[in-house]
Amino acid sequence: MADLLARILHTVTSHGYTPIKAKPLFKRLNLGEEAYPEFRKTVRELVRTGRLAVGRNQTIRAADPHGTVTGIYRRAAAGHGFVRPHAVDGALKPDVYIREDKGLDAATGDEVLVRVTRAATSIKDAAGEIVRVLERATRTFVGTYFERGGEALVRVDGTLFSHSVAVGDPGAKGAKPQDKVVIEMLRFPTPDRRGEGVISEVLGPHGDPGVDTLSVIRAFGLPEAFPESALDEARQAASQFDETDLGGRRDFTGDLVVTIDPPDAKDYDDAVSVTVDPDTKHWVLTVHIADVGAFVRPGGALDVEARKRATSVYLPQKVIPMFPEVISNGLASLQQDKVRYVKTVRMEFTPGLQRADVTFFNGAIRNRRRFTYDEVQAVLVELAGGDGVRSPESGVSKQTNEEGDAAGPARTPDPRPLTPELVAMIRRMRDLALLLRKKRFKRGALELEMPEAVLEYDANGRVSGAHFAEHNLSHQIVEEFMLAANEAVAEHFSRYEVPFLRRVHPAPNEEKLEAFAQFTGLLGYRIKRPQDRFELQRVLAETADKPERAAIHFALLRSLKQAAYSPIQDEHYALASQDYCHFTSPIRRYPDLQVHRLLDRWIKHGTASADLAELTALGEHCSKMERRAETAERELVKSKILTHLSGRLGEQFDAVITGVADYGFFAQAETMPAEGLVHISSLVDDYYWHDDMGHALEGRKTKRRFRLGDRVRVEVARVDVQRRMLDFRLANAPQPAAEVDEVPSYGPRPRVVRKNNKRRRD
Repeated sequence: MADLLARILHTVTSHGYTPIKAKPLFKRLNLGEEAYPEFRKTVRELVRTGRLAVGRNQTIRAADPHGTVTGIYRRAAAGHGFVRPHAVDGALKPDVYIREDKGLDAATGDEVLVRVTRAATSIKDAAGEIVRVLERATRTFVGTYFERGGEALVRVDGTLFSHSVAVGDPGAKGAKPQDKVVIEMLRFPTPDRRGEGVISEVLGPHGDPGVDTLSVIRAFGLPEAFPESALDEARQAASQFDETDLGGRRDFTGDLVVTIDPPDAKDYDDAVSVTVDPDTKHWVLTVHIADVGAFVRPGGALDVEARKRATSVYLPQKVIPMFPEVISNGLASLQQDKVRYVKTVRMEFTPGLQRADVTFFNGAIRNRRRFTYDEVQAVLVELAGGDGVRSPESGVSKQTNEEGDAAGPARTPDPRPLTPELVAMIRRMRDLALLLRKKRFKRGALELEMPEAVLEYDANGRVSGAHFAEHNLSHQIVEEFMLAANEAVAEHFSRYEVPFLRRVHPAPNEEKLEAFAQFTGLLGYRIKRPQDRFELQRVLAETADKPERAAIHFALLRSLKQAAYSPIQDEHYALASQDYCHFTSPIRRYPDLQVHRLLDRWIKHGTASADLAELTALGEHCSKMERRAETAERELVKSKILTHLSGRLGEQFDAVITGVADYGFFAQAETMPAEGLVHISSLVDDYYWHDDMGHALEGRKTKRRFRLGDRVRVEVARVDVQRRMLDFRLANAPQPAAEVDEVPSYGPRPRVVRKNNKRRRD
């Protein structure tokens, strides 16, 4: 019914619609006659709820001047929310602002129907009210059980709901106060009504080892155990594998091939080789990717489960793989000194970096050396001392760095000395990667510094600290080679008009870029033409070592659209690439496996094809699963860091102001991956007002300013692990006269006023 309702509303609110009677409208929808009773019932419901109107001659029209939209709702911590409308005929409408009291009982991720009450303008967002929740994203939530006034309650993790949820009789599951529990929501909370649920599982006492990880797994519905049918299929593939049988594959086992991964990587899905043709002087870059498709039959149990998962999930100290370990860590993994099947892309580049030739193979390799990034970086440092080439430092970007690695137990470094031929190839790899990188930036690629958090653990497995991940030249070498292979495959399929699952990153809206330019201008970085990617590139480079770097890079990231999987031709904006796909990580990403299968058909038959509708549905599913995995990882990392900081109240950090609001400013610690709020109520030395245009808070008497990009010294004041909130206060500053508990950190708080020369909250 939800789909039928949306189709009716889309038709009657579309441009050029002329009101018609019910029967002609039904025929226009091209529904089967058996659907007519449901159609009549839906129309009557829409009329009853005021979304459709019936004229004197029984014609049907939209009742709202701005119409209705369907889309996905997301709730902000402050209570209000936004709905992102679904694309209609390939076109996207602007987000619709939903006031807190107009959101019904919708939760983040729900598909909703919205009555638009205000159209979007150049200075205001569209606004509306939710009239129906069409489909719930989930009814399962994780929270902490507690009792108050004889009532059994659960406070759901995060800021999804402003009220706790009543859970009736918890005795059935034996829940105790401060236990982490899973609840099934029976009635969703609203701004003025407590929700109702039932406890379906007790995970364990809050704070016990492993409970936080299990909580995130349950909260996001992450899969764990594989079906027995998939495990049987994996075991059968292992029993049949014979590394001496190359099965008509190109034999690369005698070539010098290496892998470069983190020291704690579990699966190795890419290997590389770089040579120089002695006759043509062409660079020859050969990228070998684990041929997972050789062991996974399309439509089989392994394939069905991998397609459902769509991606591996990398949580701290735990990997939830897309394939069973027999495949991901065994048969398909390009382990050192083992013969493994690969899909190979061989690329020739002229000395001027023009791509001269690209060939594809079903191949087999024997990985000569498994390097870690640190080992390669050590060689690069030595080479830099010998030939004057320095290793540039750069930040890693979620937008531009399209590769990743699986985490596992750290390995013992290879004790064997490096041979001269290995050192010589590392030099060639460095030189080619730097040339490819220079060419990529010359065409306008953007690199946003978004360093990832790396957790540190003690002997008992508890978090003892955290730092930002390093991204040096050794990482950039692998990144450039993988980008080159991905582009080569995508350009090949585009040239021959073969539909495939692209990795697209649409260009941002001009309004977003204009707003970003205004923002940077206030910080002293003028952008004349925001649509010119080279102007953006210049500002990113100029701020690379400035205090305002984080603020500017985050601001641009928020201005960009989200990368996704789609068969529709579109660019990858951040990479400045017209044709791009994911091909290099089939062990952990299903879209890569889909591309491998197309390439396999091309290699064997010289032709390939795919169904566009099926690719579209697969792209939407994989994009959704990717976002789920990234959010789950981010939530667990944040939870672990906050748990660590909860025992270190008063610890001080140097920090940079990354955001300013009328209720305080946000500060990012420079050495710890933690961002906290310095609430305005903690600034007791003056009355501070918000300079919106200047992105600053300024004291009325002292004229002291806290401006975006400023460095400050802060200390940990308050940690709320359950709500994922962190409060800082200025180090060594006077303390407020009184502390008030249960005040939300992120979002406006009760305003601080003066009365009788004392501060109080109203």
